[in-house]
Amino acid sequence: MAFHREPTVFGVPNFNAVEDAATLRAAMKGFGTDEQAIIDVLTTRSNQQRQAISQAFTNEYGRDIIEDLKSELGGHFEDVIIALMTPPDEYLCKELHNCMEGIGTDEDTLVEILCTRTKKEIAAIVDAYERLYDRPLAEHMCSETSGDFRRLLTLIVVSSAKGARDDEGPVDPVKAREDAQALYDAGEAKWGTDEEVFNRILAHENFAQLRQIFEEYKNISGRTIEQAIKAEIGGELKDALSAVVECVENASAWFATRLRKAMQGLGTDDRTLIRIIVSRSEIDLGAIKTEYERLYDKTLESEVKGETSGDYKRALVALLGPA
Repeated sequence: MAFHREPTVFGVPNFNAVEDAATLRAAMKGFGTDEQAIIDVLTTRSNQQRQAISQAFTNEYGRDIIEDLKSELGGHFEDVIIALMTPPDEYLCKELHNCMEGIGTDEDTLVEILCTRTKKEIAAIVDAYERLYDRPLAEHMCSETSGDFRRLLTLIVVSSAKGARDDEGPVDPVKAREDAQALYDAGEAKWGTDEEVFNRILAHENFAQLRQIFEEYKNISGRTIEQAIKAEIGGELKDALSAVVECVENASAWFATRLRKAMQGLGTDDRTLIRIIVSRSEIDLGAIKTEYERLYDKTLESEVKGETSGDYKRALVALLGPA
């Protein structure tokens, strides 16, 4: 299945940044805050429009809108609104930085951000990371991860920075067959697995080429590449390679599963919930909703409503778009 673009947030036609800035200023001025007005404006504008609002807010009132929002809002509702106001690549950089800072590393977040994005998106994140933290992303990552998992993530980052190829570009069927054979020889066909071959091919090729490689693999092996990875590889590397494969084949289903995990069990992983809903809202959140219902027989909206409350709930549900 090819990648399916289906945003839930499109931005508004006849957009007027100065008017929106005035609405937001009025919502935060004086006694009490009009949270609903903030939700109505910011969940329906595209990120580009929100950046224009931010600029207009500074021009008109000499104030920083993010600072104002932070002083008026709190809790997870504030987290959603600040995420919406941050340029997408900077937001993901902050999430990457956060998951590597402090004791222990959140490998799941590294996988979610780096193994599911196109080369072009990763190249933008790599640039933004160095700009924000004055340190290359690859270097920070190397100090926080190890082994084959580290090698895979580093290859993904380095290969995207070398030149962001078109992720749905022309496919080379001959090379796809050769790579599929190389994967088969490195895994199922031998005793022990040569992880380096898996890393090299899955990190370097774009999504369209990988799709072709996986087709060829099935012809050679009789098994899917997913089955081979689960049988041949373990630990964090298995999760990372599986994420690459699943996102090549159906990114929306992969994100639906990740959202389900964030809401299941004791307590909600709010950070992941917010990150996926905000960062996919202008890409494929509509398709993720469809997959969620297909996989779990429940709507994403009903699950989000069951896990959240108040303005936080209203903001997320608004981003999910009409049921």
